[in-house]
Amino acid sequence: METKRFSGKSIVVTGGAGDIGLATAVRFGNEGADVALIDVKDMATAKAKVQQTGATVRTYTCDVTEYAQVERTVATIALDFGGIDMLFNNAGIQGQFKQLHTYPVDDFAQVININLIGAFHVLRAVAIHMVAQKSGTIVNTASMAGVDGPVNMVAYGASKFAMIGMTQTAAKDLAPYGIRVNSISPGFMGPGFMWDRQVDLQAAVGSQYYDTDRNVVAKQMIGAVPLRRYGSIEEIPGTVAYLMSGDSSYVTGVNIKLSGGI
Repeated sequence: METKRFSGKSIVVTGGAGDIGLATAVRFGNEGADVALIDVKDMATAKAKVQQTGATVRTYTCDVTEYAQVERTVATIALDFGGIDMLFNNAGIQGQFKQLHTYPVDDFAQVININLIGAFHVLRAVAIHMVAQKSGTIVNTASMAGVDGPVNMVAYGASKFAMIGMTQTAAKDLAPYGIRVNSISPGFMGPGFMWDRQVDLQAAVGSQYYDTDRNVVAKQMIGAVPLRRYGSIEEIPGTVAYLMSGDSSYVTGVNIKLSGGI
C-alpha cells in the first residue's frame, strides 16, 4: 500500500471555511494529513468535504484578532492531534476598494487587525509548540498585492507587504529550531465571488486605472497577466503542499508568486 506524503502529520488551516483554505485542506486530507480547521464562519460544509478524503478533521471557532482565543485554540489542537506539524496561516479579508484619500479609517484598521495582527497571533502561538518539538513547516498566505502595490486597496496591500516581511523575519528567527517558514502570493483568482467582487469594486471606484464598466475592467485585469488568464483556486494547494513537503526541505523565507507571470 502506497504511503501518502503527509501520513501521520497534522496541519492547522486558518480561514478553513473559505475557498483557498478549504481547497488546501482537501488536498492535505487526500495526502494523508489530519486537519484542524479554524474560522469564525460555520465550518460544517468544509468539514464534510475534508472528511470525504478519509482524513481526521476537527473544527475550531476562533477569532484570530483575539490572542487569548488563538492561544487557547492552538493549545487545544496540539492536545487533540498530539502536536502540530504544519500551519497554513491563511485567514484574511480584502477590505474596501477606495482611493487612499477616501479610504475608511475603520476599515483600514480592521484589515490590518485580521490580515496582519491576526496572522501574527496564529504564527506566534503555533511557533511556541513547534519550537518545543524542534520541527514544523509554516506557509503564510500573502498576495501579489503585497508584491506590486495594488491601486485602490491600500489596507489590503499594506497588510500583505507586511506579511511577506513577517515571513522573512520568522524564517530567520525559527530556523535554529528546525522550522521552515515561507509564503505564497496568489494573484487574480477566479471564477467566483472573489473575482467578481474585485472586478465590481474596481469599476465602482472610478479611478484612472480601471474603466467604470465591469466587463471592461475584467478584460483590463486579465490583460495585465502574462498568461492572459486568472488562476484557479485549485492551482494553489499544490504549491502549499510543495512548501510543506520534504521536496522543499532547504527552502525557507521564500515568497512564491502565483500570478500567471513574472
